Amino acid sequence: MRALAAAATAVAAPTPARLRLRLPLAPRAPRSGHCRAASSSRLLRISCSATTMGDETSTSVPAQEQGPAVGAGSVKQQLSKLVISSLRATVPEVEVEPMVEVSAKFADYQCNNAMGLWSKIKGSGTSFKNPNAIGQAIAKNLPSSDIIESTSVAGPGFVNITLSNRWVAKRIQDMLVDGINTWAPILPVKRAVIDFSSPNIAKEMHVGHLRSTIIGDTLARMFEFSNVDVLRRNHVGDWGTQFGMLIEYLFEKFPNWQEIGSQAIGDLQIFYKASKHRFDNDQEFKERAQQGVVRLQGGEEKYREAWKKICDISRSEFDLVYKRLNVELEEKGESFYNPYIPQVLAELSSKGLIQESEGAQVIFIEGYQIPLIVVKRDGGFNYASTDLAALWYRLNVEKAEWIIYVTDVGQQQHFEMFFNAAKMAGWLPDPKEKKYPKTSHVGFGLVLGSDGKRFRTRSTEVVRLVELLDEAKSRSKTELLQRLTENGKIVDWTDEELEQTSEAVGYGAVKYADLKNNRLTNYTFSFEQMLSDKGNTAVYLQYAHARICSIIRKSNKDLEELKMSGAISLDHPDERVLGLYLIRFAEVPFITIIEFYFIRFWKSDTSCQR
Repeated sequence: MRALAAAATAVAAPTPARLRLRLPLAPRAPRSGHCRAASSSRLLRISCSATTMGDETSTSVPAQEQGPAVGAGSVKQQLSKLVISSLRATVPEVEVEPMVEVSAKFADYQCNNAMGLWSKIKGSGTSFKNPNAIGQAIAKNLPSSDIIESTSVAGPGFVNITLSNRWVAKRIQDMLVDGINTWAPILPVKRAVIDFSSPNIAKEMHVGHLRSTIIGDTLARMFEFSNVDVLRRNHVGDWGTQFGMLIEYLFEKFPNWQEIGSQAIGDLQIFYKASKHRFDNDQEFKERAQQGVVRLQGGEEKYREAWKKICDISRSEFDLVYKRLNVELEEKGESFYNPYIPQVLAELSSKGLIQESEGAQVIFIEGYQIPLIVVKRDGGFNYASTDLAALWYRLNVEKAEWIIYVTDVGQQQHFEMFFNAAKMAGWLPDPKEKKYPKTSHVGFGLVLGSDGKRFRTRSTEVVRLVELLDEAKSRSKTELLQRLTENGKIVDWTDEELEQTSEAVGYGAVKYADLKNNRLTNYTFSFEQMLSDKGNTAVYLQYAHARICSIIRKSNKDLEELKMSGAISLDHPDERVLGLYLIRFAEVPFITIIEFYFIRFWKSDTSCQR
């Protein structure tokens, strides 16, 4: 149990917060607030077609750009380079990409180019008689390499490739000496923006933000591990019509709000509900609130000060969640992009993309029955106009090559239309060309309660995320205390160790439970399943890591010395199978290597020594 504590402790250790850019540069017309992570009622109708990330591992990055492991790259990348050389020698008149895949039965890898080549060259006077002959030539023309042990050709030209045991063992040995970073996947981009979490100012973060925050942070860590410069963006809703409502309510209830500070607002969720009730039921107050928005966006100092106070209180609440989840974000909310909207819309208009329709300004997109509204009838900007300005900024100022938006699948249509508008403007290439820059929408399903409905409290309120995380920690601590009491080891633990371990296990269980589920489908939230020490759970994974640390500790061996003096051999068939799994690490699609990141980023650096 002590080993588990050491292995898990780092989950709770927060990393320093990055600089948050909070103030807008200029006013703009009113618009409604947003919540990128909030789930939509359209979820069930479109969840099956949500966009997926796919396998974006590059097979064409030059060796000199590969970082620490010069000349390396994934096994698939290295074999692809050999196959390219063979294809040029075999069919120099045909341009074709190498088709190298893991083989399920007959070898370790397989080149599948022969049939496609045959369809291109048959009847053109070629000397090849059939696909098998092309396959034989491809195998023969493979450059000499210590990677390949043997090749064979099967059926209509499938080239089976068996790796050298000695090379596999050496590659694993090099990783042990040089570190896992040398095995990082090589991606075809240098800078990416990941837009995730994105709660609304003046509202509590709830369970609907859980998946966006966890998935977005995991994607960011994966890109960062792959040596990509990641801009972690929190696109908060901090500039909308709700602020007139909130500010006028603050002025009315607490005329001396500047003197009593945050105490005037107290519980932000209660404050928001009270102001919303007043807004919906009092016409005079509603009109004052609408005028308040104009004053705020006109730069009136009193309103700006109140706006900043409300935003600061919200941020302090958000930070409670981010600290528990060990998540870093840099805030660039709606207000940040406001000054760029007019010039972006002017550019789109100059290209003939914006038209007037029923008093609004819209972009008509082929294949959609409704247009993308960029300026409302009242002249106000909206979600689409802000997103277009943000994309323009990310492409032209921040020079991002890949922009990823992590929201529920209910927002898929918005992103499809928004991406199409950017393509029509010439900002993005056609997705079929597989060129950069590019945009992706990473959708996710709902978090459900045991009743199969959206996860809520008994009073049908959405579950506050900070309370959910605290409950996970509390349950974890109760279980930990019970076990330690039963085995008589409670006296060996300090209060600090109990707190750290409870946080690590509890918060880690919530994160892992979210990540292990299919991203696009709904899943049922269950503390009992999350905190179980059996099955595919974070607790079991942490126990497994603790056991490994225990074995290493009891061996009384110097690991650093073993790395330099020991040697790996793959004599047993099972050892070879394990070795192949290990060296294919860089080829695994992003979303399926959760366990590695769970251990790598959440364990204590000293856990193996405890």
